[in-house]
Amino acid sequence: MIVRTVFQIVTVKVLLKICFAKDVIPANFVFGDSLVDAGNNNYIASLSKANFVPNGIDFGGPTGRFTNGQELGLPGFTPPYLAPTARGPVVLQGINYASGGGGILNHTGNIFGGRINFDAQLDNFENTRQDIISTIGVSATLELLQSSLFSVTMGSNDFINNYFTPIVSAEEQKLVPPQVFVASMIARFKLQLTRLYTLGARKIIVVNVGPIGCIPYERDLNPTAGTSCASRPNQLAQLFNTELRSLIKELTTSLKGSIFVYADVYRIVDDMIQNYRAYGFDSGSFACCYIAGSFGGLIPCGPSSKVCLDRSKYVFWDPFHPSDAANVIIAKRLLDGDSNDVFPINIRQLANV
Repeated sequence: MIVRTVFQIVTVKVLLKICFAKDVIPANFVFGDSLVDAGNNNYIASLSKANFVPNGIDFGGPTGRFTNGQELGLPGFTPPYLAPTARGPVVLQGINYASGGGGILNHTGNIFGGRINFDAQLDNFENTRQDIISTIGVSATLELLQSSLFSVTMGSNDFINNYFTPIVSAEEQKLVPPQVFVASMIARFKLQLTRLYTLGARKIIVVNVGPIGCIPYERDLNPTAGTSCASRPNQLAQLFNTELRSLIKELTTSLKGSIFVYADVYRIVDDMIQNYRAYGFDSGSFACCYIAGSFGGLIPCGPSSKVCLDRSKYVFWDPFHPSDAANVIIAKRLLDGDSNDVFPINIRQLANV
């Protein structure tokens, strides 16, 4: 299992180096939630943390990433904004602003206490932008940013840790119908993505919301679904994704010189879950790191958790996040996938525009 995991990590590192060679992509800037948090939450008072074992068990120990190995989402290996080392010349190669528990809406993730929502992440990027200007000047900064890659992985928490939070009663949800809630997310997201463009970003990957009804946490919260995914969370994710795809097309048309790419992670992960054996997995529904629940989804992964023997055989690492092996598949399909996976072009093509 360890040999296979190391081989997968090396393979995707090679792909990333080819795709993001410095003569093509000078820097990567990453925004998002725990799916791509590189360790920012290590530096804030938050209940959403992963800087403890067994996280990072296949990567030499915990780093703050919410997975068993190296996070292989979009894109790879940029330092967290809040790390003391993310200063000076290193910022010219890109920064990770993502935060576990963060969302599009500013009240999302309140249950965690500290978290950095997308508006605050954009504030942090604006600070980085000013630091770059101070280092290399305005013209060079604009050229750098227009050639760089930006990725945004947001929205899951707005459902899981906002609209579907157990403490929110069914009566309260009736006051805000799903369509109204999704519309508020899209309206806010439009303003945020436009701000990112205004700050200099041109090559922007936007990852949709995955099949959240299939994560171990939602399966255990919805036992009447049996062995199936919880339908309502998936329905709202699909509703949001439909609106998001339209928004991406609209922004590319209205914002001159921009290239927005829609990454259909919902489709990729759903395919892995439904056909997990074809991908070499033994389970598409159970958490590898677990304590309680029929699917291991009731309690977050922590030092007292049990861990499956072969992490490469599970789609899910913990109640919420994909395993390292699943991240490898996601990364490969977004790098080189067809328009069913990533639209209108894949990431390798975006890098070479």
